[in-house]
Amino acid sequence: MIDQLLGWLALYGIPALFGILVLTSAGFPFPDSLLMLAVGSFVEQGELKLWQVLVFGSAGAILGDQTGYCIGRFGGKRLVKRITDRFGGADKIKKSHEFMEKWGGAGVFFSRWLVGPLGPWINISAGVTEYPWKHFIIWDILGEVLWVSLYVTLGMIFSDRVERISELLGDVTWVILGTLVAVFLGWKLLRYFRGS
Repeated sequence: MIDQLLGWLALYGIPALFGILVLTSAGFPFPDSLLMLAVGSFVEQGELKLWQVLVFGSAGAILGDQTGYCIGRFGGKRLVKRITDRFGGADKIKKSHEFMEKWGGAGVFFSRWLVGPLGPWINISAGVTEYPWKHFIIWDILGEVLWVSLYVTLGMIFSDRVERISELLGDVTWVILGTLVAVFLGWKLLRYFRGS
């Protein structure tokens, strides 16, 4: 997956980065943090301009977050339930509700860069619970600018090692994904045979 994303980035540059970050922030499961490390490496090698990466990367991530917020806010619990019934994630919505109740706006901020996997679910939860948009957008901007800046800077610092890190994480990701799929299919089969 990361090879394909890097191919799009090499071919289309900043517009690809913007589009990918809109999608990942809206909830599509792409390895966005790893991508940002690679982008930092591209900046260090002079293939991309730092200011463009920071501006358009942050803008793409923020737009994706706003999409999730709007899905929750205007689609409401009914739409979220339909989505989670069809694609899963009800447990993540529950965790994100609890996280938002405990941390409020700081939860939005931390979910951008510290507890990233909850980010898209926090967006939806904030919308469903009608967390004030003006507070959401402020925390969102602060968190996404920090996330983009942090990962791009790390990618620049470790530019010569990004490819190796990418390979290692890519292998681990596929092992984890394969294990999750096997467990899910085994669970479904067990339920099927117990039901008959």
